[in-house]
Amino acid sequence: MAPSLAITANNIDHESTPEVVEKWFQDHILHHAKPKVTKLHFFVHNNVSANNPTSVLIAPANSNNIASIASRSTYAMDAPITVDSNPNSNFIGRAQGTFTFVGQAEPVLSMAINLVLTEGDYKGSSLSILGNNPISHEYREMPILGGTGVFRLACGIATVDTVTIDIAKLNDILEYHAIVQYY
Repeated sequence: MAPSLAITANNIDHESTPEVVEKWFQDHILHHAKPKVTKLHFFVHNNVSANNPTSVLIAPANSNNIASIASRSTYAMDAPITVDSNPNSNFIGRAQGTFTFVGQAEPVLSMAINLVLTEGDYKGSSLSILGNNPISHEYREMPILGGTGVFRLACGIATVDTVTIDIAKLNDILEYHAIVQYY
């Protein structure tokens, strides 16, 4: 039998073996458990041009036209998540995934990221976000489509705003407010 990953948060133990997850599903979902709602607030620090970048170009646009490059390139991301906009504030996890510049009429990112929490009450849990991020808007709304650990069967909404941005270097700090429903 494969080893299991034990996750402890909010005094609830979860293990990821198929048998334990199936039992959890039967106990929580089939027996009509009431959903829980949590609000999360955190910051993601994304640096493309730093000495130690948190996002790297993995699929450049197939064009020499600068406008086309900006709207067709794909990056892989592994950026720190902190409790404050200060990059040296308490580290709580990683934002990992991909984003592609897709907008033609306006700058839009198509994002598929996992918020992997490595510290605090939700250590060992993650949330998955998939959606468009129209970066010229002050606030953007993206769906939370799932999660792991404490956030099994999560759904919700994350609103994002840009705290700081350096367009020339593609470096930014993003503030997230998330409302998550889970069991």
